[in-house]
Amino acid sequence: MEKTLQQQRYDLMGAKLVKNLTARRFKAIYVQTKEEAKEAALGFMKEGSSVSWGGSLTMKEIGLDEEIRKRNYRLIDRAKAKDKEEARKIMKEALTADYFIASANAISIEGEIFEIDGAANRISSIIFGAGEVIIIAGMNKVCPSLEEAEARAQNIAGPLNAIRLKKNTPCALNGNCSECISPDCICAVKAVIRLSMVPERIKVILVGEDLGL
Repeated sequence: MEKTLQQQRYDLMGAKLVKNLTARRFKAIYVQTKEEAKEAALGFMKEGSSVSWGGSLTMKEIGLDEEIRKRNYRLIDRAKAKDKEEARKIMKEALTADYFIASANAISIEGEIFEIDGAANRISSIIFGAGEVIIIAGMNKVCPSLEEAEARAQNIAGPLNAIRLKKNTPCALNGNCSECISPDCICAVKAVIRLSMVPERIKVILVGEDLGL
């Protein structure tokens, strides 16, 4: 089947972004389908290791969470928590996971990864805590510049996730970010990951499809 114009564009952007991410010491690969993305992520993880994740919609869309549950991994899963206190303990334990899986809220074409977070457990695991990090991102999250990546994270990903999570924030009510200081704010912390200080500790799987929010 002939590729669509969008698929051809994603292939071209993906090749450039892999080059730029690699120059920043990330381990970066580009795949065309969500099925390939799932297999690539599994290929990065050794069975028997501890694995956690940060509520990634992209991870669910490619079926990675279900596949992980079928295999021999020690899961650190806050979804199993009975209450908020237990969930917080599990989130702290995730900081020591062998592998932490997440997506990106946005990525600049130059290879800078932009993340927003509420409790900062996800960002903490990505930037320092976990042994290795696997970021899976659809090419719809790639932006021409870091400034536009931040704008995407704040004005598109933020409101959509607030609506999805049923948060009591202005953006969940009107669809637009207002730089709120609401107790329910999911973008209390912003981070730019511009280098993988430990070479290839952070792996980035770019997918030539629209995934996540």
